[in-house]
Order: sequence, then structure tokens, then C-alpha cells
Amino acid sequence: MTTELSKTKLARARKLLCALQREIQARVIKARASQGGRFSRVVAVTPEDTIFHVDRLTEAVIFEWLCVNWPVDWPVELVMEGGEPGATFPRGTPVSSTRWKLILDPIDGTRCIMYDKRSAWTLAGLAPQRGPRTGVGDIVVAAMTELPTAKAGAADQFSAVRGGRLVATRHDLRTGLAKKWTPRPSQATDCDHGFASVVKFFPEGKAEAARVEEALWRELGLYEAQGGARVFDDQYPSTGGQIYELLVGHDRMVADLRPVLAARAGRAVPLCCHPYDICTALLLEAAGGVIERPEGGPLRVPLDTLTPVAWVGFANRVLAKRMRPALRRALAATA
Repeated sequence: MTTELSKTKLARARKLLCALQREIQARVIKARASQGGRFSRVVAVTPEDTIFHVDRLTEAVIFEWLCVNWPVDWPVELVMEGGEPGATFPRGTPVSSTRWKLILDPIDGTRCIMYDKRSAWTLAGLAPQRGPRTGVGDIVVAAMTELPTAKAGAADQFSAVRGGRLVATRHDLRTGLAKKWTPRPSQATDCDHGFASVVKFFPEGKAEAARVEEALWRELGLYEAQGGARVFDDQYPSTGGQIYELLVGHDRMVADLRPVLAARAGRAVPLCCHPYDICTALLLEAAGGVIERPEGGPLRVPLDTLTPVAWVGFANRVLAKRMRPALRRALAATA
């Protein structure tokens, strides 16, 4: 795999993922202008998620683009929410003959964008093909691109290759011009007077998540400290959006514990993070942040569309080192 992992080829792969995502972005913006409210129509319910009309639009774009633009000498298997199982490019290539595995979330944060409430994101991660053993930790190229609200004047794109620096670009949606910029995750060493959240989007599991969150702030001495209101909560219903908030310095920690809390309560895992949602963890790591399992250690999940993923993201390594044991104690105390 030495040839495939050369810096030149990884740089090319990064540019390909960015180009694909810009095409998705353009199609979503165009479709919103012409189709409006149809975005929110439910078209399917799958084991992975509820599929809306806007999701179907992007799936067609992806297949069309990959057929035309993906290098024929880089046979790839596509793993995608709602996509065709075993899809490969060039079309008809046996999965056993592919060299890469490309995992995509066409729209992460569908509910945000279909109501024009907050940006959604299109996510992609590329890994050398290792069959069913291919995991999130194998991803060597990642990219995420903003799908902006109707009133936005600019949209961001982030990409990186493993071992390289984060590349951030801001595109002016009116002129088409782009400029590079340097996002900087928070360098704070605690969460005092900052944003940090335990995910609790839905009624199911909300009470358990809140108990862990309260226990965490007690462990860190921030619960009711000097009258309270020392940590702020922001529920951005998009894993890509949460990574963005960590990347640009808005948030200091995000903990998505839904699979853990559901398992210990003995109930089915609710709608939760899957590998395609967390496939851009590499981007935060490239910027100096940390994404890991709730108990600590790297994520060990396959590149599929069904595995529930619990994860914690920290803005920097010092913060991770300080908060990691407190989170473990909070989980134990609320078990």
C-alpha cells in the first residue's frame, strides 16, 4: 500500500473529496431555491436513520460524480447511509478488488438544513481497504463541507490527510471566491464560562444524559460554583456540526454517550451516531484536538452504517487529560 499512501496521492484524494463535497453543496443550495418545503418530506425509514427528500437528492449527486470523476486506477468501495450496499467505482468492480473504502454522510444535520435552522455538513473519510476490518482509525483522508442556511453569505470547508495539517477554506457564496484561514480550537484548560455539552437531542435518554452531565460538573467543581451558570450547553444535532464547534474554538467538550446510556438502561439504542457521522474525527485531531471513546482510547468501530458509536471530543490534549478521569467517575457514579 506504499504507493497508495504516498503524500502526492493523499493530497490528490483530499482534493477529490473536497470537489465532491462542493458539488453536493451546490446541488443542495440550488434544490432548496427551487423545491423549498419538499426538503422535509420523509421518503424512507431505515435501520440507520429516517431518510428525507433532501437526502435522496444528494445520493444521486454522489453516484453521478463518482462515476465521472473517481480515478479508475483507485478502485473504491462506497459506504453510505441509505446507499447501495457493496457499491464500487469503477462500477462493477468486485469489492474484493477495491483498494480504498470511502465512507460518506451526504447530509449530517438534515433536520437543521431542511428547516433552514442551522448549517448541516457533508462528511467523507477515505481508508485503505481492509475488508470488514477497516475502521475509523484507518481513515487517512477526511473532509467536511458546510451546507449553509439560506441567509448565509459564506460556507466553510475543512480537510486533512493523516499526519498533515488541517486545511480550512471559506467560500463566498455570492462571488464564488475562496480564501484559506486558520481555525484554532480552544486552548482553555477547563470548561469554566465555556460551552461544553453531553448530547441529549431527543426525549429518550435525556434524563440519564443530564444526570451524567450534572455529575461531571460536580466532579470538576463547576456545579453551583459561585452561584452557578458556569458551563453552557449547546445541542447541535449534527456530529459534523459538533466537530466544527470544537474546531473553531466555540466548544470545549462534546460527549455523545447515547449507546452507553441505552445499553446500561437495557433498552434499544435510539437514533445515535454511526461511523459515517464520526468519519471526520481526523480533522479535529489535525487541529490539535482529541476524539476518543468515553472510557478513553481511540475509537475502534468499523466503517459501516449500523454500528452505534459513543465518543467524546475535547478541544485540546490538556483539557482531555483533565476531564477524562472526571467523566469516568461521573459515568460510574450514575450507573
